[in-house]
Amino acid sequence: MVDQSQPVDDPSQLAAHLAPTLAVLRAVAAEGHVTRAAEVLGVPQPTVSRTLAKLGARLGAPVTARQGRGILLTRAGTLLARAAEDAMQRLEAGCRAVVEELDPDRGRVTFGFQHTMGSTLVPPLLRGFRDQHPQVRFELVQGSRDTMLARTWAGEVDLCLVAPLPVGDPRWECATVQEEPLVAVLHVHHRLARRAALRLADLAAEDFVAMRPGYGMRQIFMRLAESAGFEPRLAYESEEVDTVRGLVAAGLGVAVLPPAGTAPAPDTVEIPLTPPAYRTIGLAWPANRPQPPAVRTFRDHALTTRSG
Repeated sequence: MVDQSQPVDDPSQLAAHLAPTLAVLRAVAAEGHVTRAAEVLGVPQPTVSRTLAKLGARLGAPVTARQGRGILLTRAGTLLARAAEDAMQRLEAGCRAVVEELDPDRGRVTFGFQHTMGSTLVPPLLRGFRDQHPQVRFELVQGSRDTMLARTWAGEVDLCLVAPLPVGDPRWECATVQEEPLVAVLHVHHRLARRAALRLADLAAEDFVAMRPGYGMRQIFMRLAESAGFEPRLAYESEEVDTVRGLVAAGLGVAVLPPAGTAPAPDTVEIPLTPPAYRTIGLAWPANRPQPPAVRTFRDHALTTRSG
């Protein structure tokens, strides 16, 4: 146990002793008067006086000196007051961040999602939420399904929008946001391009363009092909859906993808699958891990505005 009656010469011990007195020292330096400093801090004047006296005793030298009806900081007091000012500014900034983090209307949400969801699903989801909670700040993170889940599990992302969902994995909680139909994407002059619908097995002999392993659409496509009774021949793999469409448009293969939005990509056609195939898009977050209020509020918004 440290002898509190002896002057301290260990900087770590001095810092530990000084920490509770930072606000007092800063207020005295700013006001030059004990009573006014006490008023600023909202504490009794004797509390400020005792704090300064204890600090001086701990240092073995006074930190203040009288000047008329006020006080001045000594050289030692001035050095500590400068350190206190810097430390308090940092602490107050941290406290402001904590207050905002705990406020559902002013917090921050780190939201991850797959690239295929960035142009259609995510913007209206964010717009609807920001209309109601304009001060919540967002950090958006995009990547493959496996990357989004890994970063969410690591705590780098609060929650992620992925497909397929990690259903059945006890580490995760998840909820469906949307069921999105899948289509066969063919070159406009492909021999099957005029069909009104296609069984996936009709394409079993074709070269396929697919997403790389680790991407949600790759996993979904491989499961669909397995259910259709064939192992697809992969001619090309990509990390971008637009690249997949471009390769199909160049006549280099066929693909299974979500619809392209308002219209198919140039030189391609999109044909519904029969029986219909879907990808289930939803939110995933670690089970039994507390979430800040703003994150919970956004999650609830996303789930109450789900479509499909």
